[in-house]
Amino acid sequence: MSDLTIERDFTAEPETVFSFVTQSEHLVKWWGPESMTLPEHALDLTRKGPWSSVMMSAEGNRFKVTGVVTAVSPPKSVEFTWAWHDENDERGHESRVRFTLEANGSGGTRFILYHTGLPDDESASGHNDGWTSSLRKLERMAAT
Repeated sequence: MSDLTIERDFTAEPETVFSFVTQSEHLVKWWGPESMTLPEHALDLTRKGPWSSVMMSAEGNRFKVTGVVTAVSPPKSVEFTWAWHDENDERGHESRVRFTLEANGSGGTRFILYHTGLPDDESASGHNDGWTSSLRKLERMAAT
């Protein structure tokens, strides 16, 4: 198993960043790598329960991922499960994601993403690329 940790600092306060990373109207603006669109989703990380999204590449390839929000502690953290679906819509290996947020001492927010239980280093590398691209969109959104 492999784990991934990504840290970012945002100029916005934790309450604002928490809304950006949990509320559907904000999630749809940054969820998924920069080259992807989000044609289908049930993204609400503000409460415990199921969530899902389908990301689509410019070539029309669809990538479905689903999970369950397991813990929400505004404005400090949210945790959820994560599993990709295959071409037959069978849910694959399940990993876990946790976003933590805290004041960074300069009026902004330290955001940490933990993605744990990934099957191997190759998967962790791919998820690192995807999350890094997604977080660039979140950084632009949080800066405005």
